Amino acid sequence: MANSTIYSALDLRDGFYQILMCESDIALTAVSTPSDMLWEWLIMPQGLKNTPATFNRCVTHLLRSVRVFAPS
Repeated sequence: MANSTIYSALDLRDGFYQILMCESDIALTAVSTPSDMLWEWLIMPQGLKNTPATFNRCVTHLLRSVRVFAPS
């Protein structure tokens, strides 16, 4: 970074909520309430086993074109 002239930052705080669930997996996130309502996640919620890996894969895919400018 010592020789860099341009710096940037990404705000990924609610990034999980930008990824849509697969249609076939939506029913697996269902929660039933005492009033007999059924809630299903349409977007990827935090707390699922593979959510971090899926999110990391998406971010890596989106940023692959700038790796020449920001090698790790």
